[in-house]
Amino acid sequence: MDGWSRYQNYKRIKDQFYIHGFDVRLAGNYKGSKCQRMAAIVAASELGMEKEIRNFFRKCGVKHYHFIPYFMIQDPFFLFSKSFWSRTFLEKPYHSKFDYRKIFNSQITVNTDLTTSV
Repeated sequence: MDGWSRYQNYKRIKDQFYIHGFDVRLAGNYKGSKCQRMAAIVAASELGMEKEIRNFFRKCGVKHYHFIPYFMIQDPFFLFSKSFWSRTFLEKPYHSKFDYRKIFNSQITVNTDLTTSV
């Protein structure tokens, strides 16, 4: 179930990065746990923004060994909160606003046309 929620996060942040470009305000929403950070990093890397998001997480003090989500350290009774259960296991389905395969394939076609015409 957590994988489902992180996949929804991935689709959402990829759309947001595609529309707005890299923005620390967007990336900041995904620094809470290792899984959320990985979803944001994968989405950013697919859009060519991996360097920016990794630099952002580094500036925030996030290390590669930070596996325990920050909210678990700040609130030891997190298991009793509604927000934990809804964000971890009950994330609503998110439907991507863009067909990235179609966009990628059209870019390949354009690049191929440009290289063959030269």
